[in-house]
Amino acid sequence: MKPLARMRAPLLLLISAVTALASPPGQAGGLLQRLFAQEDPPQQVEIADPYIELHTGPGRGYPVFHVEERGRWIEIQKRKTDWFKVRTDKGKEGWVSLKQLEQTLSPSGQPTEVREATFEEFRFHRLEIGALGGSFERADTMTAYGAFWFTPNISAELSVAKIFSANADSEMANAGLLIHPFPEWRISPFFTVGTGILRTNPKTTLVQESDRIDQLAHVGAGIRVYIARQFVFRAQYKNYLIFQSTNDNQEIDEWLAGLSVFF
Repeated sequence: MKPLARMRAPLLLLISAVTALASPPGQAGGLLQRLFAQEDPPQQVEIADPYIELHTGPGRGYPVFHVEERGRWIEIQKRKTDWFKVRTDKGKEGWVSLKQLEQTLSPSGQPTEVREATFEEFRFHRLEIGALGGSFERADTMTAYGAFWFTPNISAELSVAKIFSANADSEMANAGLLIHPFPEWRISPFFTVGTGILRTNPKTTLVQESDRIDQLAHVGAGIRVYIARQFVFRAQYKNYLIFQSTNDNQEIDEWLAGLSVFF
């Protein structure tokens, strides 16, 4: 079987598996609805303290620019660690601390319940960076990556890697799209597909060989495990198809594990 045909099979399996996992039984179009679902709708709360202070940014170092009094309603828009962006009923937007938000009331008149910040942000955050190490076929490799989340179910990722082997030193750069079918799970699986380039520098001494740059494609899967605070353990497998200039395409298996931090 040709390498391209072998790679097509796991790619089709990936698409089928994600569709089956993400689509509710008997509901047409469930995959698209789930993947492009937006954040939870804003929550309305009533101020119970004599007042709350709105800061210009998420931290005590940002100045207070507005004070909202008891009995007024505010809308919680988003969270950043222990700070919340809110909007008043007159349209003013600012940041309120967790301590003050805990002194507000829900529409039912009960104290507002605030969930653990870091695990909720693990489910959906915007940025993540990490470092991984492992094996690229039989060579050691180190990888650094950065990712951006569009929704809880979809993220894009850029990575660079250094590959150490007996015959050559190589550098690799990749861009990929990741699908997270169950972002609310503490041990969350993901699937990925992408493309990139591989630069190979042979270590030959008798015959001088020039560096070679080849295009590649990959499919893969892995898990992300929430540890604590903003730290995540990640393990993954990727299958690469390298389109060599000699028309002798090559398949490579990669296994990686490491740590990442989200923001």
